[in-house]
Amino acid sequence: MPQDHYFSSSAASPEALREIRVELAGRDLQVVTAPAVFSPDHVDGGTRVLLDTVSAPPQAGHLLDLGSGWGPIALTLAIEAPDASVWAIDVNERALDLVRRNAARHGLDNVTAATAEQVPHDVSFAAIWSNPPIRVGKAVLHGLMRDWLPRLEPGGEAWLVVQKHLGADSFQRWLAAEFADGYDIERADSSKGFRVLRVTRG
Repeated sequence: MPQDHYFSSSAASPEALREIRVELAGRDLQVVTAPAVFSPDHVDGGTRVLLDTVSAPPQAGHLLDLGSGWGPIALTLAIEAPDASVWAIDVNERALDLVRRNAARHGLDNVTAATAEQVPHDVSFAAIWSNPPIRVGKAVLHGLMRDWLPRLEPGGEAWLVVQKHLGADSFQRWLAAEFADGYDIERADSSKGFRVLRVTRG
């Protein structure tokens, strides 16, 4: 059998949809997941730390879930900011299909699931929330940050959660060096083996 990775664009394994119950934005939700996406059986521990750390998102403008998986961050943003436009971005087409299914299931019509190339170049973001795909390697990870952090609006914030043992502290140092001009980078929280980093555009 071909080896599937959640950071592959197309999955070789059968879709095998399944339903799980999760708590997001204070609601008990039934969502659909599938193999070959990130954390298909539950809300990942890092994502949960992120969601428990960040206060309410901006209530207007464009919000970005970078590396959406089946959609726990995007769904949370859509529930907590119903008047905002939420973009769920992933390279994995199966994950994007799941985001669309889950948003439709719960009447969240302010969610757009798309690949990076499908986001109009003139869209800027009031906030970015992300459990970034650390395992893709530094080159790809750093490329994602260079592509998306400059699309924050002035005063906008990016919230990133990274496992400590997967290089969270070195990642924070890289961010501070790479975005030294016009950005403020700080560790907002540390919990359960994860760091939550906040990047604020000046």
